[in-house]
Amino acid sequence: MAPHQHSDRTSPFASMSGESLPVWAVTKADLDRGHFDKTALAWAQSAGFKAAEGSLLLVPNRYGKLAGALFGLGEAGRTHPFAAGRLARLLPEGDWHIETSPMPGEQMALAFAMGAYRFDAYRTGSPNGARIVIPGDADAAAVERTNAAVSLARDLINTPANDMGPAKLEAAFRALARHYKAKVTVTAGDELLAGDLPMIHAVGRAAAEAPRLLELRWGKKSAPKITLVGKGVCFDTGGLDIKPSSGMLLMKKDMGGAANVMGLALMIMDAGLPVSLRVLVPAVENSISADAFRPGDVLRSRKGLSVQIDNTDAEGRLVLADALALACEEEPDLIIDMATLTGAARVALGPDLPPFYTDDEALAGEIAAAALDVADPVWRLPLYRPYETMLETKIADLTNAPAGGFAGSITAALFLKRFVEPGISWAHFDIFGWNPKEQPHAQVGGEAQAIRALFAVLSDRYPAG
Repeated sequence: MAPHQHSDRTSPFASMSGESLPVWAVTKADLDRGHFDKTALAWAQSAGFKAAEGSLLLVPNRYGKLAGALFGLGEAGRTHPFAAGRLARLLPEGDWHIETSPMPGEQMALAFAMGAYRFDAYRTGSPNGARIVIPGDADAAAVERTNAAVSLARDLINTPANDMGPAKLEAAFRALARHYKAKVTVTAGDELLAGDLPMIHAVGRAAAEAPRLLELRWGKKSAPKITLVGKGVCFDTGGLDIKPSSGMLLMKKDMGGAANVMGLALMIMDAGLPVSLRVLVPAVENSISADAFRPGDVLRSRKGLSVQIDNTDAEGRLVLADALALACEEEPDLIIDMATLTGAARVALGPDLPPFYTDDEALAGEIAAAALDVADPVWRLPLYRPYETMLETKIADLTNAPAGGFAGSITAALFLKRFVEPGISWAHFDIFGWNPKEQPHAQVGGEAQAIRALFAVLSDRYPAG
């Protein structure tokens, strides 16, 4: 069973063997055709229920007791793929099952579970909610696994930085590894210098908690090598190029890349994919003290390239660069990195559509197809080589913050590409990791992005036995 970050959270799933009430999920066309429970249909007609997407109508029996619920899916073919997430917030407490729906039962159950998520670690008296029976024709293990991964990523991102600094992120990392009997190695503090990870050390050395590189290994060494790299900046002040106060309000989420690769790793290990998995998370806080790295500094990287610091708020790419260089030394079959890297990506594509970058055309096609199949949207942006000139600087091999502000997400991806060895399949995801407004399957707060699509790609490439 896949773990949850908050183990005391009530499960959104009910047992198939218990008693539960029916939910009739219907489109407007279904309502017109009336191909479901006649009593529920008659009640819907009497109550003026129109099956608008996200609407709920409780259905009584002849004695006035609750007999079920009608849930609207709106126009057929135009329904939000996870519309059923609203059910978790609308249904009365108790156990329910999907009696009828034009949408697949597995999709309905996952939507319900994601919609039931609450981050209540700091609240008292949180009530229990409705629970759903996973339909018998659904893959219950897959639904529970995916929900656990999404919940883990959300929990980690939502936890404030006073309780999710580098040490606490390490503790969560170790807990995940322990659950799946994976091996963990941590390189911390001045060990980073001895281990030739100088940029991770430089970014995190000003904080009260030592910077560190977290490493997880799982699976047979002889299996295909998959390496995940996640940006673990537990809080980002901007460093000496300090952010305004408004810019810091969500900076607890700057470890969203780490949270998401941990969620993806959970799915890989829980499904038992036949791969040799390696997860690298540079966990730091970009803080301010007398020891902080400065604008104008030139840092040496693990790869040997020198980097001029033109903005200390462009720190994520620095810690990722050392981790990517380390990842390449084993010549893995695939490297995936995830990071809450640039505001430019949000300007271009908004909060819900993360861009990804790769030179591997086959991989790009697989990711795009999987994103559509599992309703986990991503969009490919180009590694446009002429923009590499923006990374040039007079006294170092490259700058961490090109002047002018143009193509910020692309130039960040091109910066990272300089630390990936030619010939290694690599994909970079510039995620937001946050829902700025409520969605059917998600409340405002931390979010898992792209990991369901990536797991679909990996499980197709490397199916579990």
